[in-house]
Amino acid sequence: MLPKLSFVLGGAASGKSLWAENHLLCSGLDPVYLATSRVFDDEIKFKINLHKKRRDSRWLNIEAESDLRQPLSALTASQGVLIDCATMWLTNQMMDRQNLQLAQTGLLSALSDCNAPIVVVSNEVGQGIVPDNAMAREFREAQGRLNIALAAQADTAVLVTAGLPQLLKGTLT
Repeated sequence: MLPKLSFVLGGAASGKSLWAENHLLCSGLDPVYLATSRVFDDEIKFKINLHKKRRDSRWLNIEAESDLRQPLSALTASQGVLIDCATMWLTNQMMDRQNLQLAQTGLLSALSDCNAPIVVVSNEVGQGIVPDNAMAREFREAQGRLNIALAAQADTAVLVTAGLPQLLKGTLT
């Protein structure tokens, strides 16, 4: 049984998405994948295709670049949802010039209101060097605030490094 909200954090290419997918599949719930990435170049298109190839026909795939409230509100308790990932969702909010605080508040509310257990994947971006430009620094700060809020709301938080989960909060079932 999955908790109401699981938060899976890790660096780029850390294995967090694969770990989260397997974690959700082990729950026995009907898996739903909310994909937040936009295809803006060949590199991201390749990565998206790799993710898609990993998932079999059990998964219901929903493209949800910016509005997560609507698809989350339509889910039932027999489903388990993977949001992959909060970082791309935040990028979309920022590129669309949304009020990031309002967007974050709306996301946290939608997560709370959802009837299905949720697994949210996100990138840890605060352990590297200080970015050299204002937009990148603004994004790093916004991502840090979002990760803190997601971790605070989550029942379970896991850090994935080299494909290995380290429990930060709660329990793994």
